[in-house]
Order: sequence, then C-alpha cells, then structure tokens
Amino acid sequence: MKDLTFETLSSVFIEMFGPWLLGALVLIAIALTVAFLVTLVREGGLASRRLLIAQALGIAGGFASVIFVQAITRSSLGDLGGPVDVIVILGIWFAGAIGTAVGAYAVTGLLGLLPRDA
Repeated sequence: MKDLTFETLSSVFIEMFGPWLLGALVLIAIALTVAFLVTLVREGGLASRRLLIAQALGIAGGFASVIFVQAITRSSLGDLGGPVDVIVILGIWFAGAIGTAVGAYAVTGLLGLLPRDA
C-alpha cells in the first residue's frame, strides 16, 4: 500500500466492521453532530456544567471504543505490533472520547437532563 486514499481507507473500515455496522456508526455520528449543533443554536452557546460532565463521560467513551473495536476485530492489546498500532489505538480512543462527549452534551441538552448554567 503506497498511497492512502479514501477508497483504501473505506475498504479497510468495511473489512473491519462490515458494511452494516459501519453504516450504522456513520449515521449515529451524523445524528449526534446534528443534535449537538441544534443544541448549540437553541441555547445560544455552550453550558459549562454540561460540557464538563460530557467531557468526563467522554473519557469513559474513549476506553469503551477501544474495547469495542478490539471485540469486533477479535484482537487484544497484546497484539499491538509497533508504533503504528499504538497510533491507531490512540486515534480510536480520541474518536470515541470526542464522539461520546459530543453525544452526551447533545442528548442532555435536548432532553433537558441538565439545566443551562445559571
């Protein structure tokens, strides 16, 4: 693999997750992003208390995403072979953490679970 193209990357993700799970993950990411933007527009900005709670949940979401990917691919941390594998694991953790934080903020804002800061 000399070049990293979108086609190559999408083929790898389809091979890892399968087309249905990958499609579902993409749709969930789009829905949570739209919900986050709707929350921001509706409230006119970020609520600091809700943001801190969402970030704390994001830490757990990062670890959950690594565990999820390892379960899907039937691998473990012992299977890491080099620096690129560590970079991929860190990327998965950051993507899961950011996705969970955005999702938690959006859901708690739209459902009114945490009121806007006073």
